[in-house]
Formats: sequence, C-alpha cells, structure tokens
Amino acid sequence: MGFDTLEAMTLIAREKNIDMDLVIETVEAGLLAAARKKYGYIDNLSFKFDTNEGELTMISLRTVVEKVADPYTEITLDEARELDPEAELDDQMEIYIDPVEEFGRNAIASAKQILIQRIREAERNRIYDEFINRVGQLISGTVQQIDKGNVIVNLGRAEAILPSREQISREKYRQGDRVRAIILNVEKSMKGPQIVLSRVSTDFILRLFELEVPEIFEKIIEIRAIAREPGDRTKLAVYSADERIDPVGACVGIKGVRVQSIVRELNNERIDIVAFSSNSEVFVTRSLAPAKVVTLDVFHDQKGMTVAVEDDKLSLAIGKSGQNARLASRLTGWKINIMAESDYNEMKRREAELMVPIGKLSGVGDVLEERLVDADINTVQELAESALEDITEIEGIGEKTAERLITRAQEYMVEYAEKLRLEEEEEAAKAEAEEAAKAEEEEAAKAEAEEAARAEEEEAEQEEIEKEAEEEAEGDEEVVDESEAEASDDKKKEISPDTDEEEK
Repeated sequence: MGFDTLEAMTLIAREKNIDMDLVIETVEAGLLAAARKKYGYIDNLSFKFDTNEGELTMISLRTVVEKVADPYTEITLDEARELDPEAELDDQMEIYIDPVEEFGRNAIASAKQILIQRIREAERNRIYDEFINRVGQLISGTVQQIDKGNVIVNLGRAEAILPSREQISREKYRQGDRVRAIILNVEKSMKGPQIVLSRVSTDFILRLFELEVPEIFEKIIEIRAIAREPGDRTKLAVYSADERIDPVGACVGIKGVRVQSIVRELNNERIDIVAFSSNSEVFVTRSLAPAKVVTLDVFHDQKGMTVAVEDDKLSLAIGKSGQNARLASRLTGWKINIMAESDYNEMKRREAELMVPIGKLSGVGDVLEERLVDADINTVQELAESALEDITEIEGIGEKTAERLITRAQEYMVEYAEKLRLEEEEEAAKAEAEEAAKAEEEEAAKAEAEEAARAEEEEAEQEEIEKEAEEEAEGDEEVVDESEAEASDDKKKEISPDTDEEEK
C-alpha cells in the first residue's frame, strides 16, 4: 500500500471528522479478517504503518526450522538465511508481506466493509457526544419530512424528530420550513442517536427570552417561574436584584418589540409578564392580572388563598375555561379560589353569623372572657382551634384550665355543628317539599293547559265540520236553481216556433 492509500485514508478521516488512528486500526482489522479467512488464525500476524513512506505492511512472525510443517508459521533455515545470514534454528523471523499481493481484492473488500461500519459507529458516537451536552439548548433546522404528524428536522450533520406531542397546537409545517426548538432529549438506538426536539416545553420559553432579552442572558434579570399552556397562553415571573432595572419593561421592550418577536415565534401565543415578589399575597395579586384583586384571605396550612375581585371582572380573573386562574396557581404554587366581591361579602356575612362569642361557652366568666379577648380569641371557634401552648401563655390560665377550655370549646363546636347540620337538613327537606309542591302545581297547570288546548281543538274541528256542511247545502241550492233555469229555457224554445207563425 502506497501514498494513494494514505491519501484516501487521510481524506476519509478529514471528511468524516474522525481520528486517523481509528482509520488505520479499521484497515488493519479488515486485513486481519481477510487473513483469518485464509489462514484460519492470526496470532502470529501484526502490522506496521510508515507514515513517511505511506506504507502499511503486514508482518508474519515465523519460526526457523529444518523441515516446514506449517508454511504460515514456519520457515526453513535456508530461506531464513536468505533474509538474514545470521539466522539460526528456532529463531523468530519477521516476514514482511504485501497485503494486496497476499490477499488480493478480498482483503480490500473486507477492509472496506469494516471501515464503513467503524465510520458509521464513530459518526454515531460523535453525534451523540455532541448533542447530549446540548440538551435544553435552542437549535434551528429545516423541515425535511413529515411522517404521521412527526416532523423530521435536518440539523446539518444530524437529523432530529419533533414529535406531534411536542408541537404547538394549530401549527402546520411544510417541507423546507425553518424550525426553532430546544433539544429535549438524545437517545441511543440501533439506527443511531435519536435527537428529540420540543416547542411546548417551558425551557423553550426561557431560551427564547434569553435570546431576545440580553439582560436575561447576562443574568441581570431572572425568570423565577413559568406556567404555560402551549399555543394559548404563558405566564412568567421575572425579577432583578438591581432596583434601577424594571424587569417587566426590559422583557417587553420598546413598544413591545422584544416580546412581540417571541409571540410571533410561538404562533401568536399570549404572554403575560409579571414582576416576582417574595410576598405571596402580592405575587398572587400580580399573577391574576389584568384582573384587579379587591381583597384576599390566606390559609397557610393549606397553602391556599380565597381571592375576591370586582363582580364585572370575575370572568376576566378566571379566564377562558379557567385558564387565567389555572396558570396563576401554577405560577405561584398556591391554590387560588376566585370569587366575585358580592359573593365574598355574603360568605363573610354568613360566617360572622355562625361565629359564637366566647362568652357563651359554659365556664367562661367575665374575667376569663376579658383575658381571652385580650389574647385575640373572640369566638368559641377560635378557642377550639387554638394550641395548648398559646392558651397557657395567657396570664392567669394554667395548663389544666387551658385543657378544660379547649375541650369544652371542641365539644361545643361538635354539638353546634350537629345542630347546624340538622337545621340544614330541615331546610333542605323544606326546600325539597316546596320544590315538589311547585312541581305538582306546574304539572297540574300543564295538564289543565293541555286539556284547554284539547277542548279548543275539538271546538275548532266542530266549527270546521259545520262550516263544511253549510257550504255543501249552499252548493246543492245552486245546483237546483241551475236545473230550473235550464228547464225554463227549454220550454221557451218549444213555444217560440208557433209564436212566429202566428205573427206571420
């Protein structure tokens, strides 16, 4: 093998971007395969590659013997001394063999096949190593093919797949279109690495804002949370430690140029940008924009909030199919119950009516009531929900008294709840009875109306029958008159000839 072979190997290594040593190893493996096929074993074979001369030589290690039993592993003393005059019996001689002359086209075909296989494996490993470290990064490609809703994207040196589940709804792709997405995952398979793209991930939103807003890329502004329903709406919370920077304004850009660029990329998906706050109440209030919050109640143990908005803004706060409320809840991490202001006020009024003053609890005198009220425990409900440690901290109340008070309050609340339940059942039964009576009245009215309608129909039918009878009677009279008239005319015709003769 000469310089032509060396140049071909160098060209392959350069075009496929693989190491030259790997190409040489692959050629050697192909020649060894050809040798194994011819000799049956290759233990005494090795290779030597001279980069200066461009020569790849196969070396066969043979033992010097008097009589050759295996010509592939042994050599006679005379033949050995022709190569090395100082050769002796049992010496190991290196015999240089030209692979092309020794194996012919079989060696070349075998080496080519192994080389192609190794190059494919090397390319697959290179592509995998390149893209596995780019998971979560933004990438652009060209639509190459659409197969059963999945889009095959050409990335240049590799192909990726954009599954239908990772596509924004209502988006349509055509061959040759440019596609921008993030690398969601890279998986090894029998056909090579499979690069999976996504346009619905929240990381896609993050990368787009890093691309369009330099302050986010430079970490001057942080995106603290993202909630998204791909294709419809996205909410994201931004924050900046520098008080001089308006994070929302920076993301929106002058006349909205920055955010509009992202909206176009997302096929007109709506984007709401709110300022992050460590105060949960403020954060929830901002997340429900554009609706304005009137008041809210916080339940830390349930991590929930009841939010009241103006009556005419309720639908705006909830959003289409509850979308605004749902995204706000996911963005803030709080369960949000949105109510109209009038409903909220009515609920508070009913709760106030149900509250039992602490003085109505048996065993609570004026002095004890005053101490409990000073500790901001105004109702039996609040006392029943209080911790023992909180009650014992009140001046003049010991542990036993505190236990007794809490127990009495809890027992009172159980009895009170049972009383309310019975009243509710009684009211429900009364309402049900009224509903049944109303239903009966409606049914009776309906039956009466049907009976009246039926009577009207019968009366109308009777009038129609009488009218038809009158019309038939009038028709008969007209027929009789016509018959009489015809008879009179005939009689006149019979008389008229005699009359003419008499006149003559």
